[in-house]
Amino acid sequence: MSVSVAAVTVVVPGSHLMSGLLGERDAHLRQIEAKFPNTSILVRGNEISISGSDTEIVGRLFEELIALLQSGENLDLAVVARSIEMLRVDQKPSAVLTHEIARQSQGRPIRPKTSGQKKYVDAIRENVITFGLGPAGTGKTWLAIAMAVHALQSKTVQRIILTRPAVEAGERLGYLPGDLMAKLDPYLRPLYDALHDMVGPEGAQRLVEKQVVEVAPLAYMRGRTLNNSFIILDEAQNATPEQIKMFLTRIGFGSKVVVTGDMSQVDVPDNRSGLVGLENILSEIDGLAFVHLTAGDIVRHKIVTDIVSAYEKKGSSAVNGRA
Repeated sequence: MSVSVAAVTVVVPGSHLMSGLLGERDAHLRQIEAKFPNTSILVRGNEISISGSDTEIVGRLFEELIALLQSGENLDLAVVARSIEMLRVDQKPSAVLTHEIARQSQGRPIRPKTSGQKKYVDAIRENVITFGLGPAGTGKTWLAIAMAVHALQSKTVQRIILTRPAVEAGERLGYLPGDLMAKLDPYLRPLYDALHDMVGPEGAQRLVEKQVVEVAPLAYMRGRTLNNSFIILDEAQNATPEQIKMFLTRIGFGSKVVVTGDMSQVDVPDNRSGLVGLENILSEIDGLAFVHLTAGDIVRHKIVTDIVSAYEKKGSSAVNGRA
């Protein structure tokens, strides 16, 4: 139960911050009032007076939102909503949302958008192998490639290797036109797309031509030892247990590995996903971490979050056509 505290006043340091803080037509203010219906919020000039059962958390929320604006973050309804959820679990939005990972080719900063994403990025930085598991839209691949590009630019590694299993999602690989690499290109395209976001299409092409960045199907990893590399295995839920073991034993000196997967999208025959039970096998190994992202970490359109949540409520039977 919330405990009422004395009214507090938050002073906004500069009237130029007020429009961004309150939102267009006070949309952010209305959003906060709706989330905390037992709290009164009164705005006079650049002072915000708060009273009611959630005075303390609402006061901290406005302070955090001001800090975000001062750091250059643009507030919108999604950022305000995430900030509220972070504060409810005693996390500081200003520490999460202003943490810069790298910069895109256009100069825009790449930052985590949720506390789960910040935990994921921290795990990649601190461990040799990180497993990022969660639904679509949580930024698993995009953030991993951002960390890889940063490692390459800072000369922590000499190359980036992006790989994923070539498993049909209801389609037949053999019917696709072209030679083997042309057939595989649709499976590797999401990795190219993320790379283009980081360094631009021309930069990505140069890195691939110089073999500084290699994009290849998982089968091409067999028999290799990968030194001084940042290696990302994407869509690992579609790798068999044998393929996962093969991949993890390719790691050489000076390398870092990120494995991403979504257990709700298993397309491997007979559901023989190499991720099943893997955490129990590897959980006690130093330098290895499992990070579980959830629907709350989805940063695509809100409808994506709603779709994932609906499937989670219905269970696997909905995916398998037994709903």
